[in-house]
Amino acid sequence: MKTILPLLLALFVITSCTQNSKENPVSEVAKSNKTDEGGAEFAIVIHGGAGTILKKNMTDEKEDAYRKILEKAIRTGYEILKNGGTSLDAVTKTINIMEDSPLFNAGKGAVFTNAGTNELDASIMDGKTLNAGASAGTTTVRNPIDLARAVMDKSPHVMLSGKGAEVFAEAQGLEIVDPEYFYTVNRFNALQRAKEREQIELDHDDKSAFYDAEIKDFKFGTVGCAALDKDGNLAAGTSTGGMTNKRWGRIGDAPIIGAGTYANNATCAVSSTGWGEYFIRAMVAHDISALMAYKGLTLKEAAREVIHDKVGGLGGDGGIVAVDKNGNMVFEFNTEGMYRASMNDQGELTIEIYEK
Repeated sequence: MKTILPLLLALFVITSCTQNSKENPVSEVAKSNKTDEGGAEFAIVIHGGAGTILKKNMTDEKEDAYRKILEKAIRTGYEILKNGGTSLDAVTKTINIMEDSPLFNAGKGAVFTNAGTNELDASIMDGKTLNAGASAGTTTVRNPIDLARAVMDKSPHVMLSGKGAEVFAEAQGLEIVDPEYFYTVNRFNALQRAKEREQIELDHDDKSAFYDAEIKDFKFGTVGCAALDKDGNLAAGTSTGGMTNKRWGRIGDAPIIGAGTYANNATCAVSSTGWGEYFIRAMVAHDISALMAYKGLTLKEAAREVIHDKVGGLGGDGGIVAVDKNGNMVFEFNTEGMYRASMNDQGELTIEIYEK
C-alpha cells in the first residue's frame, strides 16, 4: 500500500497538468509570445518598398526627398495614434501620404502595364475584428487604400476589382481622377525600356537577369503600414502599382489578405513588399502571425524565418514591416535595402533606407 499511494499521487498530478494544458493552449501561447520587455503603448511602422537600393546610385537630393516623405507619412499616423485615434485611421492616412507622392510605386507614382495603363491594388485589415478590404486593378481611384477601407467598412465583401470596384468607389464618394493623373515621366520611360527588352521588371527589385546598367534608381516602392493604437488594436495596409510591363491583369501580393497584408490583435500586424508571386505562395503576412500563435515565436523570430528561410528558400526576395500586440516593431528583408521608418509612443523616430 505504501508503494501504491505515491504512484497514484504521481499519476493524479500528471493527469491534472495534462488536462490543464489542453484547456488553456491560448494562454500558454500568449505567455510564450510575450516579446521583448519595453514594448510601446502605441507604435507605427512603414515601408516604401524593398529591393536593390544602393547608396552609390542615390544622389543626396533624392535620398533627402525620400527621407522627407517617409517622415511626413509616419508623423501623420503618429499624431493620430498619439491623440487616441484608431490604428485603422493611422494606417489609412499614412498610406495616403505615400500614395500622393510620385516617389513610390503606389497611387500617383504607380508603374505602367504593358498596355500603357496604370492598374492599382491595395488592402487593409483590422486586427480587432479580422475584417478586411481590398481592391485590385483600378485605374481611376486616386487613393486605392481608401477604396480598400470602403470595401471593408461599407460592403459585405473583402475584395473588389476593375470597373466594378471603380463604380463602388464613386458611389462611396471617393476621389475619382482621369487616368492621366497617374502619368509620370520616370515610370513611362521605365516601361519603354522594359518593352524594348521584352522583360518584366519587378515592382520592388531588378533581379540580376534583368539588370540594366543605365537604370540608376533600383527601387520600386510598394508602400505599407502597420500600427498599434492605445486601445491595443492592430491594423495593417498595403498599396501598390504592381509590376512594370505587367500583362493579362496580373495581380501581386499587395491586395491579397494573408500575403501582402495581415493583422490580428492576438499576434501582430504585417505589411509586405517584395516579389509578389513568391509572397503569395508563402502567404507571408499570415505565416508570420501563425508562427507566433502556434509555434510561440517572437515577432522578430517569425519574420526572420518567413523572409529568409521560406521566401528566400523559394528564390524570392523582399521584406516586411510589422508591429506586435506589445508594440514591438520589426523591419525584416533579404534585399540590399528597404525604405522604412518607425515611431513609438515616446516619439522616437527611425528612418532607414540601406541594409545595415
